[in-house]
Amino acid sequence: MWILITGLVLFTVPHMLREMGLRDALIRALPSIGAYKGIYSVVALAGLALIILGKSQAPFSMVWQPLYEWRYISHGLMIPALILVVAGNLPMSHLRRQLRNPMLLGVTLWGLSHLWSNGDLASMLLFGTITLWSGCKFVVRGFTVPVVDRPVSILWDGVALATGLVFYVVISIYHGQLFGVGLNFE
Repeated sequence: MWILITGLVLFTVPHMLREMGLRDALIRALPSIGAYKGIYSVVALAGLALIILGKSQAPFSMVWQPLYEWRYISHGLMIPALILVVAGNLPMSHLRRQLRNPMLLGVTLWGLSHLWSNGDLASMLLFGTITLWSGCKFVVRGFTVPVVDRPVSILWDGVALATGLVFYVVISIYHGQLFGVGLNFE
């Protein structure tokens, strides 16, 4: 379990440096912005690797039993989650202008969806930490990042919608092969 926790710390702390007021100080302390980006990337990737290793090796310890009959809530949350994640990685759309960072909101919904359907301790640590991180960052950035004044196109909203839905279908069908846990739609 300590591998998972260490990975979560190594992944989330670098992603919160701006919100903690440390990003600019670290950039000034290092010889270049490239050095900062390199260290940031190595630490975050090491965290991601430890999260994957730690989750795969964590003992199964049930904390609560998700209600099987209510699994549709997880499926329902994943549709907007994937649309928002895609929208956050496309040029300026209406979603992106209104939400400023739709990817963070999508990650928050992804985490909530997985918290709802996984009651074991390792899953709660993983999805709970990611949900708290992305939710906090989404709220803070909503107050601190100004609305971008660039032209928007509804085309990118359509691309986000279509691509997010395709991702949802593909991930739903291949969830077992990709992540070791199949989904049940019956």
